[in-house]
Amino acid sequence: MEHPLHMALCCVCTYQPIKALAPLSHLSSLLSLLEEPSPAPEAVFHAYTSIFYSLSKDGYASLGQWVFDQLRFLESPYGEAAGKECETPALRAAAKQEIHTFSRVAHLSCSTLKASMAQILPPQWTQAVSLLPEWQCDTPFDFESLTAFYRTNGSGIFARYRAFIWENQQLTPVPNPDMPTEEELIGYRLQRDQVEENTQALLSGHFVNNVLLYGEAGTGKSATVKSLLAVPGFENLRLIEVQKEQLDTLPQLMRHLSGKKQKFILFLDDLTFEAGDTTPSVLKTILEGGLEPRPVNTAIYATSNRRHLIREFFSERSKGDELDPEETIQEKTSLTERFGLRIPYLSLNQADYLSLVEKLAEKEQLPLKTAALQRMALQWEMYHPGRTPRAARQFIASLQADTKPS
Repeated sequence: MEHPLHMALCCVCTYQPIKALAPLSHLSSLLSLLEEPSPAPEAVFHAYTSIFYSLSKDGYASLGQWVFDQLRFLESPYGEAAGKECETPALRAAAKQEIHTFSRVAHLSCSTLKASMAQILPPQWTQAVSLLPEWQCDTPFDFESLTAFYRTNGSGIFARYRAFIWENQQLTPVPNPDMPTEEELIGYRLQRDQVEENTQALLSGHFVNNVLLYGEAGTGKSATVKSLLAVPGFENLRLIEVQKEQLDTLPQLMRHLSGKKQKFILFLDDLTFEAGDTTPSVLKTILEGGLEPRPVNTAIYATSNRRHLIREFFSERSKGDELDPEETIQEKTSLTERFGLRIPYLSLNQADYLSLVEKLAEKEQLPLKTAALQRMALQWEMYHPGRTPRAARQFIASLQADTKPS
């Protein structure tokens, strides 16, 4: 014989955080009130309307769908253990019972609740009960389907989101990350192939090289890294952007990621250090040489406009008072050498640059002959130095603005 639903919710252990969230908290209150002989009508109505409000506020028309999302995307002991396939019999049995309870919640119809309310409240409240809005009643999950989800995706925010920002020692999800597709990337196919091959090895469970993409601005280094999220077959990849100021907290982040189902790229964008900055020493230890090893499911990908990440001056190459200035130079270049894969992004030669401009103009259907287009592109380059995809796109954008009808 099943316990009353209110009692069953009170017995939930492994999914306790879900009980504290607004829809279930108000539902528990409503069920408790309906067990009283003469509850205050205002309290009953407040509990019911708060369920509808909280669901609508979060964008849900269905209580079952809301419960389903919480079971998948909130971290839980069973979700974590099932993702690693190491759950104990006791934990599995508890989770099975609790998921059955949540399925009863999802299947609970508003008409049933309203009928109970009308039965227990004074007659003058009957019409008001009938006018209450209703949420949808469905049960889009069961124990087996949720367990299969955990086995494939784990649980928590990494099962829901693919991109994050690490700031103030917390992960902030990016619901709609910038993911350039193959069609949006221009040139540098050889370099992008190297990055994708290294990432494929990471996804296959291998310990891979950390990667440094260096070269001129506008060549697509950052776009190459962000585009990995759009590569077919890379659905298990997660991208975490880390600011330079947060580098000393990377070990903490790596410990949190270790053992997770997904694979993680820690993305250091536009990385450069000034002379005297102590942060490079922290990064060196993380890249290679620390007592605590880097988890096999993580890799660091950095971009920089400099090949050597620490700013260097001619004065440092003079003898001065230092007995061995070469050691200082080697110390600065050693940071770059700790990236096992160093990929240059250089400016295009003139022929490749003009070919790129022609392809972009053809894509945008600009009505210009090739000779005129090339002449204008070279004139543009005189005032906007750098034969890069960014410069080419800016040139095409300027032509579109000039040809736009007034």
